[in-house]
Amino acid sequence: MNAVTSLPEMAPATAEIFLAVAGIALLMFGVFRGSNSLRTPGWLAVLAFLVAGILVVARTGTDDAFFGLFITDAFARFAKVLILLGSAFSIVLSFGYFERERKGRFEYPVLIVFATLGMLMMVSANDLIALYMGLEMQSLSLYVLASIRRDSVRSTEAGLKYFVLGALSSGMLLYGCSLIYGFAGTTSFAGLASVFSAEGGTSVGLVVGLVFLICGLAFKISAVPFHMWTPDVYEGAPTPVTALFAVAPKVAALALFVRVLAGPFGDMVDSWQQVLVFVSIASMVLGAFAAMVQTNIKRLMAYSSIGHMGYALVGLAAGNEAGITGVMIYLSSYIFMNIGTFAIILGMRREGRLVENLSDLSGMSKSHPMMAFALMVFMFSMAGIPPLAGFFGKWYVFMAAVQAGLFGLAVIGVLASVVGAFYYLRIIRIMYFDEATQPLDAKVGGDLRAIIFGSAVITLLFLIAISPIYDKAQQAAISLLGA
Repeated sequence: MNAVTSLPEMAPATAEIFLAVAGIALLMFGVFRGSNSLRTPGWLAVLAFLVAGILVVARTGTDDAFFGLFITDAFARFAKVLILLGSAFSIVLSFGYFERERKGRFEYPVLIVFATLGMLMMVSANDLIALYMGLEMQSLSLYVLASIRRDSVRSTEAGLKYFVLGALSSGMLLYGCSLIYGFAGTTSFAGLASVFSAEGGTSVGLVVGLVFLICGLAFKISAVPFHMWTPDVYEGAPTPVTALFAVAPKVAALALFVRVLAGPFGDMVDSWQQVLVFVSIASMVLGAFAAMVQTNIKRLMAYSSIGHMGYALVGLAAGNEAGITGVMIYLSSYIFMNIGTFAIILGMRREGRLVENLSDLSGMSKSHPMMAFALMVFMFSMAGIPPLAGFFGKWYVFMAAVQAGLFGLAVIGVLASVVGAFYYLRIIRIMYFDEATQPLDAKVGGDLRAIIFGSAVITLLFLIAISPIYDKAQQAAISLLGA
């Protein structure tokens, strides 16, 4: 085997290579330009994501690179498009925020570019080593982003908590990888699959290693009981950073979760299914009940995201093609309703100052009727009300659970959705029926308005696009399972 990979062999990783070069170029641009203006490097980063997206969708079929460490298939392409969309929206959301706060730094979009590069590597990982490299590339950038406001105690605390707990989860994941390698003799996903498919290939050591691996990955999607960092980081980090945390990294980590469990560990479904059922139920229940008592909307969104990851895990726990298809559809709807909600949170200002309490939404229907309507659409969608986007995500994952015989999991998921609807409807009640003591500022940035409007339209009209989205999600599931 040659020690050097030739250019044609690196073709499957063209998007990642381009994004790495773009990130370095953006860094040099910011250094030599010597300005703290965020818009120019920000729009350049968005342009880089657009080009990377074109490079991603331009490829077809299944191929690998770097001696099998990296794979590109329909599943990876589907997830990468969602990740690039989430990262691009997060950068656009940040323009007005950092300009008003006068804290714009060119490093901000550069860090998002490198975090996104790590996310793309995660979903194309075909080896435990590649998995860890992508995961840490993402995490190291996100640690810095969480604490990018160095003059803010809350932001610094958020970054520190995320770093300490992230280091703990990385240690657990690495320990799991080392156990798996020790008992299987390989880190390659293809090699692991062949070991597990062989009779007697599963040992206690492998199961223990898998448990540690699941623990490390569960932290990255903030699933219970590894969710403890999420509310504090969501509340303490700058709101545009929180918006990023809520979308792109969650899509990447969940896609990686699906690839690892449905791929090399697919034949060990009996070993990990019950663990996922527990994690899914715990996430759905805690997300529903803990959000009910929140008064800060960012903390509420943190518990909401925990619940949503629980719903998505229902599809993965099913362990079948329908379940993976449902997960991908769920992520497609999740991105737009979350990014739209955070755009509205960024538009909540009073006398030029950001406000984050639920009570600050009072009277929004009168002062900002279109924003109130959009937030109502997003809340109904998150609650799973048909025919909005969130309904289809829940429908497909619950149906997959029923097909897999997990009737109890599906029933608990539906009941958790009913409980979760309470706090989503409470937000709507506050907007439309409570009187505001002091209205929010009338002016909302054009960037925010565009994202709010676009996300609301997609959430409302998701029904029209569900057929092509389902087809692409099904192709992604088939390519992953090798059917």
